[in-house]
Amino acid sequence: MVDQIGIALPEMLRTTTEAGPAQVAYEQAVEAFFGSGRAFAFWKGRIALYAILKSLGIGPGDEVVIPGYTCVMVPGPVIYTGARPVYADIEPDGYGVRPDEVARKITPRTRAILVQHTYGLPGAVKEIRQIADQRGIALIEDCCHTFGGRLDGQLLGTFGNAAFFSSQWNKPFSTGLGGLALVHDQELARRMKAEQARCPAPSHKAAFLLAVQLRLHQAVVYPSTSAAVTRLFRWMTKKGLVIGSSNQSEFGVLLPRYYALGPAPLQCRVGRRQVARIQANIANRLRITAQYFGELPKFGYAVPKRSADAEVPILRFPLRVANKDEALARAPRYGVEIGSWFECPLHPAETNHAAFGYQDGDCPEAEKAAREVINLPTHQRVSERDVRRTLAFIRVVCRPAH
Repeated sequence: MVDQIGIALPEMLRTTTEAGPAQVAYEQAVEAFFGSGRAFAFWKGRIALYAILKSLGIGPGDEVVIPGYTCVMVPGPVIYTGARPVYADIEPDGYGVRPDEVARKITPRTRAILVQHTYGLPGAVKEIRQIADQRGIALIEDCCHTFGGRLDGQLLGTFGNAAFFSSQWNKPFSTGLGGLALVHDQELARRMKAEQARCPAPSHKAAFLLAVQLRLHQAVVYPSTSAAVTRLFRWMTKKGLVIGSSNQSEFGVLLPRYYALGPAPLQCRVGRRQVARIQANIANRLRITAQYFGELPKFGYAVPKRSADAEVPILRFPLRVANKDEALARAPRYGVEIGSWFECPLHPAETNHAAFGYQDGDCPEAEKAAREVINLPTHQRVSERDVRRTLAFIRVVCRPAH
């Protein structure tokens, strides 16, 4: 039996297969899709970022400007190199880091700027590229929320010196866990190859558990079951029964043991198949995104700013509500999939912000967004009925934020 990820269970469980051929085929498929750059696969997206930073020579005494509206797993790799993350505030209607904020946060110690395409909405990457070029600073694109989005006809992920992607459970396409780096400089690519070569493969046990989890995810996760399955998954992660997206050591500021891992063959096989069918995935997200953009203003909601020259297959549609906690609590009873990204400037809510160098008030717009924004699904298991149910829930239960 073959499911939507295109892998039969016996093939998924072949965890002892050599990584080489599957990895090469996956990376070549990504390179062909983007038409430029060298691709490198890793166990997780955050490891791809870590490898980029290491390849750029970033270390103690250096600074990296990043958005103050992100996942804590982004500043983590910066800190693991010995550098310091510097947080810049975001646009209130586009959720990307503001160019003027980036310029204000640059110091003589700044070695890189990270532009995040939040929710799949293109960040101000062209403006920030000019800032970076003028100062001789590397530009890294955080493409964990996008794969195939375009700005001025150019694919996101090709504007900077390098980009990193995630193929975790709820990302543009899923290999369960997984990450990619895309590098646009020959010398940097050479160093990336060396960094990747230092990353051992995950254990056979980890690869086996991931294979089983992929199968179960395909069998049970739908918009109507998402909340219940997520609660169960988080409980099982804490008990060590499954491989979670993050483990407890990654919420600290010391480099975790066995952090920098290469990809499992399973991830590469699934990833290559997902890239081959990515256009259908993008078309589905564009269709659902268009419905949200068209219908939500009728209920009095402001929708995200988007450029007329951008093709935006949004990963999760951000919506500002006045009663976020109530919406999240009531959604499961309505069979509606509502997300909470980002619960705080460095998602998730349990993050010790001070440990990662963030102080309350550093990014006021990001903090306001964290209090107000819920997000709506656009993935391939969202049916027309799911969209109608979600819109009805928003109309009845939620209130627009002002």
